[in-house]
Amino acid sequence: MTYRPGRRTRRMAITTAVVLALAGANGPWLYRVSSERYHEYEINKPEYKAANGHWDFLDVPSEFRINTIHAALLHTGKVLLVAGSGNNQKNFDAKSFRSVLWDPGTGTFTNVPTPKDMFCSGHTQLPDGRLLIAGGTKRYEKLKGDVTRAGGLMIVHNEDPDKPVTLPAGTRFTGKENGRTFVSKDPVLVERATKVFDRKTGAFLRNDPGLGRIYVEAQKSGRTYETGTQDNYRISGLSGSDTRNVYGIAQKLALDKKDFQGIREAFEFDPVAERYITVDPMNEARWYPTLTTLKDGRVLALSGLDEIGQIVPGKDEIYDPRTKKWAYTGIVRKFPTYPAVFLLSDGRLFYSGSNAGYGPADVGRAPGVWDLATNRFEEIPGLSDAREMETSATVRLPPAQDEKFMVIGGGGVGESDRSSEKSRLVDLKAAEPRFRDGASLTEGTRYPSASLLPDDSVLVTGGSSDYRGRSGSNILQARLYDAKTDTYRRVADPEVGRNYHSGSLLLPDGRVMIFGSDSLYADKANTRPGVFEQRIEIYTPPYLYRGSRPELTAGPKSIRRGGTAVFTTKQRPTITSAKLMRPSAVTHVTDTDQRSVALGLKRTAGGIAVTMPGNRALVPSGWYMLFVTDANGTPSKGTWVRVP
Repeated sequence: MTYRPGRRTRRMAITTAVVLALAGANGPWLYRVSSERYHEYEINKPEYKAANGHWDFLDVPSEFRINTIHAALLHTGKVLLVAGSGNNQKNFDAKSFRSVLWDPGTGTFTNVPTPKDMFCSGHTQLPDGRLLIAGGTKRYEKLKGDVTRAGGLMIVHNEDPDKPVTLPAGTRFTGKENGRTFVSKDPVLVERATKVFDRKTGAFLRNDPGLGRIYVEAQKSGRTYETGTQDNYRISGLSGSDTRNVYGIAQKLALDKKDFQGIREAFEFDPVAERYITVDPMNEARWYPTLTTLKDGRVLALSGLDEIGQIVPGKDEIYDPRTKKWAYTGIVRKFPTYPAVFLLSDGRLFYSGSNAGYGPADVGRAPGVWDLATNRFEEIPGLSDAREMETSATVRLPPAQDEKFMVIGGGGVGESDRSSEKSRLVDLKAAEPRFRDGASLTEGTRYPSASLLPDDSVLVTGGSSDYRGRSGSNILQARLYDAKTDTYRRVADPEVGRNYHSGSLLLPDGRVMIFGSDSLYADKANTRPGVFEQRIEIYTPPYLYRGSRPELTAGPKSIRRGGTAVFTTKQRPTITSAKLMRPSAVTHVTDTDQRSVALGLKRTAGGIAVTMPGNRALVPSGWYMLFVTDANGTPSKGTWVRVP
């Protein structure tokens, strides 16, 4: 007898077949969804967080989302996020410049009126708690194919020793040999000539002309107006002796790529009034400059592209916060843009070799210790991959007293696809300092972010193995570095890739904010243009998942160098260390402000007493976060104190 399945059995078989067919067709999707859900389950388990920390997105309302290029922690506990035009030509043309203030304590955001394009400016913390911001963008770059009018640098000479000359924007320069006319885009002041005398006889020798630099452009489009050789240029609108004494000299004026151009403007951001205050402009226009605080609280401005898009030729200058004015140092030292230059405990400066890109491949890239008073520069040898220092990050390892630095990752000059997985270490207290290779990352990493943590570890996260994340090369990994053992430990992975125009900073509650990223392309095939990453992530380190943390309940708001201050705390018996951490001011993974200074620690009847080092160069004047840690390495929240 032939078996015939019943109607119910047939329905079950058909249903099973349909389910199996659907599962077969959607298997990859089902697997991916289930894998993602399992991953979410795993990373949110308490034991996982306690070992690896956790990443969360910062909830930023749409009206406050900007292309964050710069970020600085202020002594009010708020974070200033600065975009300027945000590497967006349309914003620049519309004069739409943005800054946003975020309060981590309340979660609120505030738009801050931004007077100039601070995109790619420099910044540093000042002794009174204000933030100095200098430089920015005067004009966006034009690629070679987009340049329609020949142009370039015109050097204006003034041979009159009795008076300076100002030429307005729109001044016409006509070549004596080539006959071509070019027009200036901005006004220029040309100082008077300097009379030179024989030192022995006192006899007059010559006039050294005053010089002015200006960008000029052809009146019409086309290759017809290009020049290929040097020529002298007559200047229209002059009269009398000026027609002889004032003239221009230019080399090649062509349709070549025109780089970004910088501005001279400088501002102090007042954290209390929450506004920008205009101060004296710099002597040199700068785009991509580094600002480094000196021992006496003044600020050194280095490098940058000038108003015609060329590297500032070593004309370093100093800002005095008391007078709000700038003055040249009188010495010449050339660096590529955004050089990582740190103040050392003896008042000298350390250049690690880290930089952000623009500048000749063979000028100013060797690391060394620089004496600003004498301009003596002692190169430090030992770099095993000296040609891959661009877009690397540098940190001063804790405690700052040890003067040990680590340079992380980096890549080849310009748009090179080379990248380094190395961490290079140098001890500047050694008799003969020399770089050596430390622990390595798993792959070559450009643009790594590095933030000092209050437990003396370093969070290293983000970056890409190729230029600006090209070919989908973002590295979604984070590590904690232990300077005592020279080891990296992999921790929770971030959700978002970070490369060009990114950075990270420590918050007063012990968490870390990471922002930005400006990928060149949006896909692995490099066919779609990238979109600026406006999402901000917050990393909560493992030490904040261990339960209770120490707390300082009362104490002074100011501690003098060499002085002792008493703070009350209920966790007195468990506290094992104390340190001051300078708040960050970071851009392009460059942060010369952050440092962690170990303090002397004694227990008192109701709390602890901390003793400040007396070295002014080790502890520059300004605001700091005071952290204490217990025997488990769990830190307190940062208590703001001022070093006057």
